[in-house]
Amino acid sequence: MGDIRRRGAVALGVTALVAPLTLVLGTAPADAASCTTQTGPYQKQVEKFLGRPVDGRQSAADCKAIQAFQDKHGITPAIGYAGSVTWGVMDLMNKQKAVGNNPNRDGRCPVNKGRVACVNLTLQLSWIQDGNRLVYGPVPVRTGRDGYETRTGLKRIYWRDIDHVSSVYHVPMPYSQFFDGGQAFHSVGLSMWNPPGSHGCVNMTKTDAKKYWSLLKTGDDVFVYGRKPGT
Repeated sequence: MGDIRRRGAVALGVTALVAPLTLVLGTAPADAASCTTQTGPYQKQVEKFLGRPVDGRQSAADCKAIQAFQDKHGITPAIGYAGSVTWGVMDLMNKQKAVGNNPNRDGRCPVNKGRVACVNLTLQLSWIQDGNRLVYGPVPVRTGRDGYETRTGLKRIYWRDIDHVSSVYHVPMPYSQFFDGGQAFHSVGLSMWNPPGSHGCVNMTKTDAKKYWSLLKTGDDVFVYGRKPGT
């Protein structure tokens, strides 16, 4: 989220979402924390998600696979424990994947506004639609953490700055498209599932932020609804 006082397509469908959900479980970094031998409360669910033998008991191989997932998505402490935060991320990924190419199946994002960028906080998904036609997405996003929630309601893009730098947090916010008092779509170099979330902005991958930049313009509508888990 930046300080706004510093002024200056064919539907992709589920393909854009499935790709980042593919897990590459490599070896944990040499300086990573030691693996725990403790069985976590979500051991079976985590084992199933990672394609491990589902026996509900922590093994050295289980721990390395869980730890690699935690490292990939910035979940700390990355000690291979199958706890609530790790399973919460995996459960969200499952729910996102289940949406497929019909993200507005509940009809919550308005179809009478023409082109609109929709943000479902509950599922941490965003997409662009034009009436009933899906233009791009759905794609995973990273919205505001507890205390910095991305505000809900019908908004409008009022300012765009492709090379914006936040004067509050002093970090780059490439492809910024502001829609509500300093809250914007912009790219970040983090996993979209990195907890706990942003300072209110809708974080995106560089690929998705660039696509939103090309498809949206000043004056286009943005509709934010739902509630992010944990807020």
